[in-house]
Amino acid sequence: MIRNLFGEQYFVVKSIYFDKPEKSNWFVAWHQDLTISVDRKIELLGYGSWTIKLNQFAVQPPIEILQDNFTIRIHLDDTDAGNGALKVIPGSHLKNICRVDSLDWENETETTCKVNAGGVMIMRPLLLHASNRTTVNKKRRVVHIEFSKTELPVPICWAEMERV
Repeated sequence: MIRNLFGEQYFVVKSIYFDKPEKSNWFVAWHQDLTISVDRKIELLGYGSWTIKLNQFAVQPPIEILQDNFTIRIHLDDTDAGNGALKVIPGSHLKNICRVDSLDWENETETTCKVNAGGVMIMRPLLLHASNRTTVNKKRRVVHIEFSKTELPVPICWAEMERV
């Protein structure tokens, strides 16, 4: 599927397993995925806003990297508004990096991405997205896999990298 849609040059750079159990009650605010995970912290032109999360370095790369990357989300459970399905603002990835508080929310369209178990959702990291609390006592599990075609500048490398 990846090769058919995006070509041969993409490789896996990060994978996450999201598990929102039936009894969970948290939400994720509107955001863009602005950082990538790398193997070390080195000061490089165009790379900034360094953080460390779970012993892994994250950095905001040049926007061109974020524009080229994509994420595949494989849904292990049916997801809908009741169990915290992803909400997106269609086309928001085309606005580059944007501040949520500066958006004209009266002219934005929020879409809930209902996906059946076994279904796949593909998104760009700059797509504004969020999720609500679970309200229907149904779990939501998702395998989130990020892909890139960009080789990072020496001496940093992707923290997780697998060629497809």
